[in-house]
Amino acid sequence: MGNCWGARIKDGSPLPGASGLFARNGAKDGSRLSGCNSRASSVSIPPTAKTECEILQSANVKIFSFTDLRQATRDFRPDSVLGEGGFGSVYKGWLDENTLSACKPDTGIPVAVKRLNQESLQGHREWLAEVNYLGQFCHPNLVKLIGYCLEDEHRLLVYECMPRGSLENHLFRRGSNFQPLSWNLRMKVALGAAKGLAYLHSSEAKVIYRDFKTSNILLDADYSAKLSDFGLAKDGPVGEKSHVSTRVMGTYGYAAPEYLSTGHLTAKSDVYSFGMVLLEMMSGRRAIDKNRPQGEHSLVEWAWPYLTHKRKILHVLDTRLEGQYSHSGAQTVATLALECLSYEAKLRPSMEAVVAILEELQQSSGADKKPAAEKHHESKGAGKEAPAAGAGRNSGKPRRKSLGETQERPGPNARQLIRSH
Repeated sequence: MGNCWGARIKDGSPLPGASGLFARNGAKDGSRLSGCNSRASSVSIPPTAKTECEILQSANVKIFSFTDLRQATRDFRPDSVLGEGGFGSVYKGWLDENTLSACKPDTGIPVAVKRLNQESLQGHREWLAEVNYLGQFCHPNLVKLIGYCLEDEHRLLVYECMPRGSLENHLFRRGSNFQPLSWNLRMKVALGAAKGLAYLHSSEAKVIYRDFKTSNILLDADYSAKLSDFGLAKDGPVGEKSHVSTRVMGTYGYAAPEYLSTGHLTAKSDVYSFGMVLLEMMSGRRAIDKNRPQGEHSLVEWAWPYLTHKRKILHVLDTRLEGQYSHSGAQTVATLALECLSYEAKLRPSMEAVVAILEELQQSSGADKKPAAEKHHESKGAGKEAPAAGAGRNSGKPRRKSLGETQERPGPNARQLIRSH
């Protein structure tokens, strides 16, 4: 999937991998990191080493014929395309709610049909990984796999339709069709995505997701978040092992520093990626954005000096939020992001702990309604104006505090992370 790991990686370039089921354009959140594209090797299957036949037989989903899905998508018409990526194209289709047979548009349930491109670099192994995991798991924060098609050279996957598309679109696209998400909706999405990761890391699943990013978080009609695209998922360590050794794959900007440098994969690698997405949700900025001024290309590099000082958190927050958040709530989220982005994996919280923090934040969100900007103004005293959110872009950038000068938990060595590839 994507480019081979090595000198070919270009940070900030569009993803060759799929960018969610509903994104027409390639994502701009970094380059896809990839080890190899062999059809037979490296497929992530459970420790019991199930064969391909066993995976397909054990999947609790419907097996579709190619004719079924061709009819459901109206012969894969161009105007049915929902998105495109390295895997291929995603089409909107319609199935009968009871029989799951193809039906006319608007007469059944909408589905998303992902069709493997014959020249796709992702290939059969990641198609099989999707069937392997989503064919077994059932959780409200994981996208539902309805079925698959394996017929001759055809490889297709059929998912529930997520009408509001990807989180990436809502955070970064501009236009009348994509209004900025409110603070409360962002926190709802963060909690849902965290629950999905927590389930994957649980003793029941024991899976490392490995590609947590905004384009893989899909939203239903109520803005409930569901994780999609399990092509890079990997079974977690078993027995006495502390990590899984694997080729470095994922998306630059989201991958944990220790994984980039050693290839050692743990659940804490996903926690780092969650911290990066949480920072994107706070700021409305991409993890990697070469279109921004020098010194602001890396989100974690730019935001770190502000996040480590409570009075400067407003500089990081998305100006489109217009003070919808409470100051204490923003501080809680900033602190959580810092902990998730800790350079040392052992200092990062578990996803179970992250869920607990976000649930508590959601429960207390109505307790303090006073806008953060107003509180900041009061704390500065009469006659002094509080800096507007995002003002750090135009003001003099403070020097980076050493870890010994702050009470915050140690976070990522951002400069080392940027060079680690």
